[in-house]
Amino acid sequence: MNNKLVILFAAIVLLAFGCNHNNNQQTNISISPEAGSAYKAGDVVNVKVGLPADTKVDSIVYLIDSTRFASKKDSTALSLKTDSMPLGIKLITARVYQDGTKQEVSTNIVLLAAKAPEKYTFKVIKVFPHDTSSYTEGLLYQDGFLYEGGGGQSRQPASRDADTTLGQSSVRKVDLETGKVLKKALVDPKVFGEGISIVGDKLIELTWKEKIGYIYDKNTFKLLSTFTNNIGVEGWGMTFDGNKLYMDDSTNRIWFIDKNSWHAIGYIDVYDDKGPIDSLNELEYIDGKIYANVYTKDYIMVIDPKTGAVLQKIDMSSLYPEASRIPPAEVLNGIAYDAKGKRIFVTGKKWQHLYQVEFVKE
Repeated sequence: MNNKLVILFAAIVLLAFGCNHNNNQQTNISISPEAGSAYKAGDVVNVKVGLPADTKVDSIVYLIDSTRFASKKDSTALSLKTDSMPLGIKLITARVYQDGTKQEVSTNIVLLAAKAPEKYTFKVIKVFPHDTSSYTEGLLYQDGFLYEGGGGQSRQPASRDADTTLGQSSVRKVDLETGKVLKKALVDPKVFGEGISIVGDKLIELTWKEKIGYIYDKNTFKLLSTFTNNIGVEGWGMTFDGNKLYMDDSTNRIWFIDKNSWHAIGYIDVYDDKGPIDSLNELEYIDGKIYANVYTKDYIMVIDPKTGAVLQKIDMSSLYPEASRIPPAEVLNGIAYDAKGKRIFVTGKKWQHLYQVEFVKE
């Protein structure tokens, strides 16, 4: 073997040894709590870095979801307060600095709501007619009228992924008292319309899987423009609080969206005291809280928009029981709020009626 090969072989062995040494050194550092540990909002989490005996460190910097929140000169336990944190999975990372080197070790926790949702039911105040041709995806009330976004046909699991024409989705302006459609814009039959919101003089409509959004003139229903919606998994429900839009995407996540640029500016993950609430659907913003249908479920969740905690769960199962629904009626979906009159309206996909309701604590 010539000298060059000997030198090359030695370098490879040294490199391999160095890599193994670094890997062993890395595995000698641990962190608690165990990954996946669940806590309730308000709990104090004791974060502890485990080091080999007699190991001295220069400092340990702690991060949660990549944001620094503390540092220490030793490895004694650190108390992490959770009372003001949004809920969901939180990545906890410790950066250990020692003799000019840095090593990282991470774990994660799941932060749940502090307590179970309060249980509510409802009473019906008034019943209005509803167009049974509307597969209700978005519903809102403004200036004396209902605005409704409807998908073209059922998206129940059997047909959700079928390779067929989706039918004719639409957006509508509706007379509340009669249910009569006063104005209507049809969407491309190959596009499935979803949630809607009104921002100023513009009506915005999401689409299900197409990653397209439509912007209409609210008064004429003329299509003004489209935009690309790359936020989230899919486009489902939407609402507006006067400053920013909220959008869900088939998961337990609600996105915050800039009303002008359509860029995501934040999000919350929705949890109760047991776990995530998936399949969030139609949304409505009422007096500082988000009201959400859950797809295929006969209840409404009331959500804290700061933390994602479910504050109340409203049982709507007796409003129009599934067993007594007259075809083509399907699932509960659609919440609208008359802010001036303090009236709440609910309906479902292809239901015969729209109901003014009052929510009552059990």
